[in-house]
Amino acid sequence: MSGSTGTRARPPGQAGRDRLADGVLILVAASLGLVAVILQVNEPWPGPAWLLFADRSAGVLGCLALWWRRRFPLVLGIALPVASSFSETVAGAAIVALFTVAVHRSARATAVVCALSLAALSTYQLLWPEPSTPPLTVFTIIGLGHLAVVAWGMSLRNRRALVTSLRERAVAAEVEARLRAERSEHEAREALAREMHDVLGHRLSLLSVHAGALAYSRDASAADRARAAEVVRENAHRALQDLREVIGVLRAPVGELPLPGVEDVLELIDEARQAGTPVELRDDAGVTTRDRTLPDTQGRTLYRVVQECLTNVRKHAPGASVVVRIAGRPGGHVTAEVVNASPTDPPAHPQGSGAGLRGLGERARLVGGQLDHGPTGSGGWQVRIRLPWPP
Repeated sequence: MSGSTGTRARPPGQAGRDRLADGVLILVAASLGLVAVILQVNEPWPGPAWLLFADRSAGVLGCLALWWRRRFPLVLGIALPVASSFSETVAGAAIVALFTVAVHRSARATAVVCALSLAALSTYQLLWPEPSTPPLTVFTIIGLGHLAVVAWGMSLRNRRALVTSLRERAVAAEVEARLRAERSEHEAREALAREMHDVLGHRLSLLSVHAGALAYSRDASAADRARAAEVVRENAHRALQDLREVIGVLRAPVGELPLPGVEDVLELIDEARQAGTPVELRDDAGVTTRDRTLPDTQGRTLYRVVQECLTNVRKHAPGASVVVRIAGRPGGHVTAEVVNASPTDPPAHPQGSGAGLRGLGERARLVGGQLDHGPTGSGGWQVRIRLPWPP
């Protein structure tokens, strides 16, 4: 039942304030004991001499024991009230012990110690009553004094519990804020990884096509080889530029760097055609020609879908024809479907990691859309995305 009240880290300087409070309470208890001694000197002692010596010895020892009141609150809360049943000078120390129990222990323990103290002081008054004061007045003062001490101690305990709770909430809020920041950083890294995959995958696939044509077309004219080399150089330069823009998105304020939109799908199709991929665009929604306006987020998502699909066609189905269909209306949904025919000369290792399609699926979910993909009945491949189109 004894021991310290807890192992929580205390604020700086708290130990010094605690010791100061201990010293003040010991002085208060000693002052009350000294008043009792003065009254005993001025009035005849009704009991034997040894009891007077025991009374004053208990008072001195009780005041000294209060230095350890925080470590052993219940031990002192029981021992000192028991001593006050025969010692008047220890009564002040017993009240301080009751106050300590009210501050550091439960309400049940406080009630037990308070009842014990009331019983001990009442016993003393019954054995050695005050001749000049009515008994009812004495017992009323004792009861009200105990009630005030217990109320003061319990209010201080509740205040400390509230302060501790607020500190724990502040620590929890700080931890939660740090976790949110880490999660945001993780999401930003994932977004950057998706952007790098889409941008560099598209550019490098074009480089691969033109570099392959340059390597295997030994009988091509010097002008054709020069044009192919220029395409390789231009796409390498644009790949580096795109990479700088993607990384700069994390450093620059939102909106400072231009990001691709749905109208840039026309440029993707022109690049694919120059690389030898026949692409047909059917834009029934009129979003690539700016006849209708699609929100930036949905437009950028459609752009990335077409970009990833054309990149996959060049890697896994070179030479296959592609049809891009865009349909929808404001207030409903916009759909984009990319279908490629069966490749005439499939590559030796057509299987990929699937990271691109997984990234597209994540993009679709972030804007409340849905992505479906799979083989067609004719041996080709189909990717379809459906996104909300606000009015």
